[in-house]
Amino acid sequence: MVSPHALVRMAMGCEIMKTNTFSKQIVGHWRITEMGMWDRDYLDMEVKAFIEFEPDGMGHFQFGLVQGDMDYRLTDRDGKPAVEWSWEGNDECDPAMGRGWAVLETEKNLVGRFFFHQGDDSSLRAERTPTRKRSCGSKKSKRRKR
Repeated sequence: MVSPHALVRMAMGCEIMKTNTFSKQIVGHWRITEMGMWDRDYLDMEVKAFIEFEPDGMGHFQFGLVQGDMDYRLTDRDGKPAVEWSWEGNDECDPAMGRGWAVLETEKNLVGRFFFHQGDDSSLRAERTPTRKRSCGSKKSKRRKR
């Protein structure tokens, strides 16, 4: 069965093979290491700054007091795997939205730009982080010891 995202990509004339190849390179959890507008203290204020691309074309991010959900598309820029997204979320509890893009600079590094709708924009650097797998027995039992 073909996913709705794949149908849209086919209708738009996108190459499914390229999308699948790029997906393997882009999908995952990325640690935001640098943004031109904000220092490290702000980026990691609540959590370690991150951006995450899920396999279904959706994702989420947080840096500083900005967090949101994304709808992304895989593409290429100058022959390099890339990702472009729109986002909706909050900036210090106020509704916010925007867009962004990033290019796979190396196997473990993304570089790009993050935009607020009618507002600031900033450069972005991120490093791939290892995917954490949970084992079936990793949850602690809630049973009381006697």
